[in-house]
Amino acid sequence: MTENLHPMAPHHLPVFIAGPGQPDVLFNFTVALMVFLVFLIGVFYMHLHAVPDRMAHKANNAQLQLIGILTLIALFTHNNIYWVAALVLAAINLPDFVTPLSSIARSLRKLSGRENDEDDVVKPEEKGREHA
Repeated sequence: MTENLHPMAPHHLPVFIAGPGQPDVLFNFTVALMVFLVFLIGVFYMHLHAVPDRMAHKANNAQLQLIGILTLIALFTHNNIYWVAALVLAAINLPDFVTPLSSIARSLRKLSGRENDEDDVVKPEEKGREHA
């Protein structure tokens, strides 16, 4: 076999150089590694992108919906300011304005003597059943 080699050809090639008709092991390993790394980076990006949503699950429904909208806008537009706004909004607790206002409305209704006009008032325990 050595008599067929060109005199200028090296007699020993490195292990990563594939001979004719042999599979290129280094290329196959590199392709598999790149596919795995792209998948891993995508999973990390989506995990990081969902941080405001996970933080806001203890918040009220309107705040959770606003944070979800901001994170979706940030995902599709790649504008980080929307993600930062969603993160800041998830980090703060917005006060509940609806409960005191409905209590005031009930008290005023009782004071005016219209206690039986409960058709337009949704009680707090009926809020979940209202959309069902």
